Amino acid sequence: MPAKFQITSLAERFLPAKQAEQLRPWLLRAERMFSGDDEQAQAKRSSLIALAIRIVGAALALLSQVVLARLLGSFEFVIYVLVWTVTLILGDLACFGFHTTIIRYVPQYMQHNQTADARGILRTGPVFALVSAATITLISILLLNGLSSRFESYYWAAFVIGICCIPAIAISNIFDGTARSQGWILAALSPGYILRPLMMLLIFIILLFSGWEPQATTALLAAFSGTALTVIGQQLFLRRRIAKVLPKGAGNYHLREWLRVSLPIFFIEGFFFLLINIDVLMVGRMMEPDSVAMYFAVTKVLALAHFVYFAVKSSVAQRYSQLLHGGDKQEFSDFARNSARWTFWPTLLLGALLLAAGWPLLALFGNDFTHGYPLLFILIFGVIARASVGPCESLLSMSGNQNICALLYALALIVNITLNLALIPLLGLSGAAIATACAMATEAATLSYAVRKRLGITMFVFAPSAKPAG
Repeated sequence: MPAKFQITSLAERFLPAKQAEQLRPWLLRAERMFSGDDEQAQAKRSSLIALAIRIVGAALALLSQVVLARLLGSFEFVIYVLVWTVTLILGDLACFGFHTTIIRYVPQYMQHNQTADARGILRTGPVFALVSAATITLISILLLNGLSSRFESYYWAAFVIGICCIPAIAISNIFDGTARSQGWILAALSPGYILRPLMMLLIFIILLFSGWEPQATTALLAAFSGTALTVIGQQLFLRRRIAKVLPKGAGNYHLREWLRVSLPIFFIEGFFFLLINIDVLMVGRMMEPDSVAMYFAVTKVLALAHFVYFAVKSSVAQRYSQLLHGGDKQEFSDFARNSARWTFWPTLLLGALLLAAGWPLLALFGNDFTHGYPLLFILIFGVIARASVGPCESLLSMSGNQNICALLYALALIVNITLNLALIPLLGLSGAAIATACAMATEAATLSYAVRKRLGITMFVFAPSAKPAG
């Protein structure tokens, strides 16, 4: 029996006729999603895969942070948190947007049979990331050495280890972009969200059993080892899989064009990563270590509400590019508007569940961390505001509007920094939460407005419905 009839057949076989008939419209919709070949069905399947990976990854990340907080203690945990946050920001920025440029161009090249161009950009990516990341690492170490007298000595060794992770993180992001450009969501997201944190946690535990002290430097050594092993695995896997869809041959190289597109994307992603991390860094600068640890724990719990947004974003960017260059403007517009709905409603549900479970989740870090529970009620408004417009920044980047997108992210970042500086001295951690929520709302409103003005698409969950897929 064809797969698309299996769900309704099972319902008719095992459920009373009345209930089966009532559920039939929903079951038919599910069958179209799981067996359909159109872009929207494929995107929904990819989003579900991405969502599943993010759920597992979020649980794993939360587990690792709880273990670290318990074993390291507040003082060492704060050192680890600040160093690893800076390391991740620098590692993500070290690609200079090239990993997203790969997602934009490879579908276009493959669709137009420009295999030499596709080979060129895929070969350029890892080399470019390695050179740029190594340069950033060297500069960072020199700056760290020159400024060592300005911060406490216990930060020095931790930052050196963290900085050495930058090249591996950058190359891992290039491989993520390579897999996403082919629609291989499992291969794209599993290394960063499952394999790397799992390896980091296992190696950390092994080091402790081997006699290492439970210190931030030990945790960062585990992070370095786990990241390096993950990159090696990604490289071996993608080399074999790419060879099946892109035969060996000469490559064409348009480095100037690729870099011209990558630079605004670099600013977009740089501002974005700063936007989602600047509150932690500013709290770390302006408040005591215990407050930093508490706020970081709240952001880790809040990350559970973000993963629907990131799951949809991961699965639709490549399809935005395909549909845009496919020439069907109506299909492109419908797909874009529907992606906002796929983002908002699951996020709203997860947000409500998160508020209900927030207290026990924070208690996993320690009893003192539950004092941060009210912050979740503030920060969740920003998450819902961002989800209400879907992945607007991916739509702008894939459609050649990356410059205006970068400017709008800069505006949101300025709002965030300004409000943090004004509100943290007055309201403490609540001020940081209010500043971040307002910045996310600003980001959502301005990006949605830009999409409507530039592309004529209303990216908002309550906009008029798009036409159903044929």
